[in-house]
Amino acid sequence: MTLQGKIAIVTGAGGGIGSGVAELMAKQGASVVVNDAGSNLDGTGKSQKSADLVVEKINKNGGVAIANYESIDNFTSCGRIIKAALDEFGGIDILCHTAGILRDRMIFNMSEDEWDRVLAVHLNGAFNIIKNALPLMIGQKYGRIVLLASISGLRSSGQANYASAKEAMVGIARSGSLELKKYGITVNAVYPGGYTRMVASIPDSSKDLKQDMSGVAKVLGNTMPEESLDPYNNAAKIVYLCTENASNISGQVIETQGWDMSLYSNRIPTRHIYTDKGWTIEELERLIPRALTKPEPDLTVHPG
Repeated sequence: MTLQGKIAIVTGAGGGIGSGVAELMAKQGASVVVNDAGSNLDGTGKSQKSADLVVEKINKNGGVAIANYESIDNFTSCGRIIKAALDEFGGIDILCHTAGILRDRMIFNMSEDEWDRVLAVHLNGAFNIIKNALPLMIGQKYGRIVLLASISGLRSSGQANYASAKEAMVGIARSGSLELKKYGITVNAVYPGGYTRMVASIPDSSKDLKQDMSGVAKVLGNTMPEESLDPYNNAAKIVYLCTENASNISGQVIETQGWDMSLYSNRIPTRHIYTDKGWTIEELERLIPRALTKPEPDLTVHPG
């Protein structure tokens, strides 16, 4: 078992992708803290049932897990999640942040609270749990951190809050990987796929995004079978990033949708203009349409 003896915390593990990750980690030998506040998709409400059911399933299958119901949008609460792992299992080796909520709305209709609540769970939650876990990871010079991002951060409509929070996971992964490398800690971000209840709630006005995020587009295009939409398909690829064999993978963005696994490139300049003196508006008006906004060349190779 690839995670034998390791101790893992999975946030948002009461369902969807998070529960699949927690269950597979336990199957691979890890002791798992199944964290889930039991909230609705919009972050309201609380229930212990979802986390308890996952723990019950893990323990029934011979794994080791405990439930935790703390909210990750609070720094002190995240400290209690770490303490639960420390008290029950003696430490923390792996942190997987899958918790999230949605409050979709066009930005011109979005309230301040709808913006703040989504960032509180996704972005602040990532900081809160990582910050609390790092003293232990740094002290032992070992750690694996995986953050769930989303292709929504690359293209979405009606999700400015969610897109911003999710693309911020990429920034944390890339910056954190550089800061934590000397301590033996890896940090990666994942663009997951699958038809989760979160994806199902995306309005039909964002049909293309809904199909991209879930993998439906590839199913409709006959490039993947329908069973590839199961969100549990993300688990093995996410868990792999938490193993010893993934020690050389850090600061990366990896898509785990369906049967696919893709590495996303770092952002690099694709076009460039230069002057040896200051720019004028007139020069920019002349050069930008020709150099920076002209269509990409068609590199498609056509048969025959």
